[in-house]
This record gives sequence, C-alpha cells and structure tokens, in this order.
Amino acid sequence: MAEIWATVRPEREELAADLQAIDGAAWETPSLCSGWTVRDVLAHMTALARMTPARFFHKLVASGFHPSVLQARDITLEKGGSVEETLAGFRSVTAGKNRLPGTDRVMLGETLVHAEDIRRPLGISHEYPLGALVTVADLYKGSNLIAGSRTRIAGLSLHATDAGWSTGSGPVVSGRLLSLVMAMAGRRAAVEDLEGEGVEALRSRTGPAPR
Repeated sequence: MAEIWATVRPEREELAADLQAIDGAAWETPSLCSGWTVRDVLAHMTALARMTPARFFHKLVASGFHPSVLQARDITLEKGGSVEETLAGFRSVTAGKNRLPGTDRVMLGETLVHAEDIRRPLGISHEYPLGALVTVADLYKGSNLIAGSRTRIAGLSLHATDAGWSTGSGPVVSGRLLSLVMAMAGRRAAVEDLEGEGVEALRSRTGPAPR
C-alpha cells in the first residue's frame, strides 16, 4: 500500500536525523530489545529494509532455522566498523520498499516499534502518526506472528486515550496508542505508561522484550 511506504520513509529519515545528534557512548545504550544496544537495533532495521521474502527464507535455512542466529549475523554485517558506518547504512535504505514475508503493514510495524525501541531509552520524544499507529495496532491485535501479540492481549479490553481505537473485552487497559502498540509487541517498559484493572495481567505476559 502506497500510504504505508509514504509513512515508512519519513519515519526512517527522522530517526536517522535524531541519531545524528547523539554521541558515541549513547550508541551503546541498551534498547528496549533485550540484549541489544540502540546501535544493534538500528543495524537490525537496516537488515530488515534490505530483506525480501526470498532472501529471508534463504538466510533462515543458512542459519539452521534459528531466527536469532539470522539476526545476529545481519546485525554484525550492518553495524560496520563504526557508528558512522552504522548510520550511513541505515540512511542508504530509508527509501527502500523491500519487505519481510507478509504484508506491507509488517514493515510499518517494524519501523515504528524499533524506532521507539531506540528513542525511548535515549530520552528522545517523537510524535508518530496516529493513523500509522492504528494500522499497526489493527495488525497486532489479530496476529501472533508479531511477538505473540494476539495471545498477549487475550481477555483484555484495550482503549487508546488519544485516538478512536479499542479492541477486545474484559479488564480495561488504557493509555496512549503508542504505549498500547509497544505493550502489544511485548515491551514491558510501555506497560508502565498504561492504566486500568487489566494492566497487571498485561504486565505478567511481558518479559524480556522480543526482537
């Protein structure tokens, strides 16, 4: 869908601009993805932007069907020899329209969630397009392929306080849509932003953030 790529490109470009301003030590800040620094996540985003379904399956076979091995290899490759090379590599793919197996919405989700995986630990605030967040939330609510999000929110009623979006039934979890999306993706830090009688249940279903 054209509107998705019309969002992905500027979001990538704005992330690159934000990271241009950070110093070398900040690149080693732990991200919201367990075991990965913000530099690792950016290298992962670069690898995802170069991916195609055929390339993904080839790499998966070569890694012995272990996604973590595939990811680690790609991160090492895309990090390069310096933070300047890491950032330059990411800048080179901002306009790309390659995608993982699945719909274009998957790449929108990867772009927004991983950008926040980087920004939040660095204390960088960013206003993500609400329409794009709604698209990702609608994808995540019905899918377990994205970090088990459908199972994570089962039996809960999610309500966005800054958008006309809600889903599910049961104990309520409410908050900004970005925090809901991040929590759906398994980011425990985002659960701390939320309110309602269902928050404890949601917190119990999040651990070290998936990648």
